[in-house]
Amino acid sequence: MKALVTGATGFIGRRLIAELEAPHVLSRSASRAAESLAEFDVSAFGWRAKAERPPEAALDGVDTVFHLAGESIADGRWTPDKKRRILDSRVLGTRHLVEAMAALDVRPKTLVSASAVGYYGSCGDRELTEDAAPGDDFAAEVSIKWEEAAKAATELGVRVVSVRLGVVLGPGGGALAKMLPPFKLGLGGRLGSGRQWMPWVHLDDVVACMLAAAADDRLVGPLNAVAPSPVRNGDFTKTLARALGRPAWMNVPEFALRATLGELADLVLASQRVVPKVALDAGVEFGYPTLESALDDILS
Repeated sequence: MKALVTGATGFIGRRLIAELEAPHVLSRSASRAAESLAEFDVSAFGWRAKAERPPEAALDGVDTVFHLAGESIADGRWTPDKKRRILDSRVLGTRHLVEAMAALDVRPKTLVSASAVGYYGSCGDRELTEDAAPGDDFAAEVSIKWEEAAKAATELGVRVVSVRLGVVLGPGGGALAKMLPPFKLGLGGRLGSGRQWMPWVHLDDVVACMLAAAADDRLVGPLNAVAPSPVRNGDFTKTLARALGRPAWMNVPEFALRATLGELADLVLASQRVVPKVALDAGVEFGYPTLESALDDILS
C-alpha cells in the first residue's frame, strides 16, 4: 500500500503512520510535520486544507488516502465562529482533496475518510448500526456534510469508506488525557444522569478498522469504529476510577455542564449505543473489546 495521510501529526494519525510504509503526509506546515514525525519514514507536503487543493506531488503514486484532518470538535465552546471553523475544516478540506484526485490521470483506489458517531445524534437506549438514520443537531450536521463531501469521490471510481469514530482512548492524548487529571485526584464522576451510552474505542482498534477499510474491497460507505461493548457514562466512570484505585463520588449535573460548555454539552450528554456491525461482519478483530481490557493496557 502506498498511502497518503492527512492529519498525520494528530492523536490517531501518528498511530496510523506507525503501521504504514513510507507514507506521504499532508499538513499545514511540511517542515513542522517532518520534524514532528522524524521517527517515521514520511514525505511531508504543505497544504492549507480550507483554501486550496493539495499539491499533485503528494498524491503521486498513492493508492490509498487516509483523510483525518479537521479542527477539534471538543475543544472550546461552540461559538458561531468555532462552529464555522469545525464545519469548513472538514467539508472544504475534503472537497479540495477530492478535486485534487479528479485532476489526476491515475487516481487512488480508496479513500478512507474520518467521520464521527455524532452522525446519529442522541438516541437513548436504541442500538445503532451503520444503517441507522442521522440525527439533526450540529454534530450530526457536521458528520453528514463531511461524509457527503467524501462520497463525491465515488464518481471518480474511488472506493470510499467513512469511518465513524467513537470516543478514542489511548495513551498520551485523546479523550482520556482530559479525564485522567481529575480522576487521579479522586475528583472524577459521572456527567449528567450518567445513563447516556458512551461509544468508546481503543486507539489501536481504530487503526485496525482503518487498515481493514483500506484492504477490504467489500467495505464501502459507513463503518463504526467503536468497541463491541459500549457502556453507560456512569459505568465508564466507575471502571476508570477502579482502574486508577481512586473514588468517583462526584457528579456534574446537566445544568452545570450547559452553563460551562454551552451547546458543546449536547455532545457530552448524547446517548449513543453504537455497535461496529460492519467491522465485525468483515472479520475485524478488536484487541480491546471491553473497557477493562482497554484501560488495563493504556494505564499500564
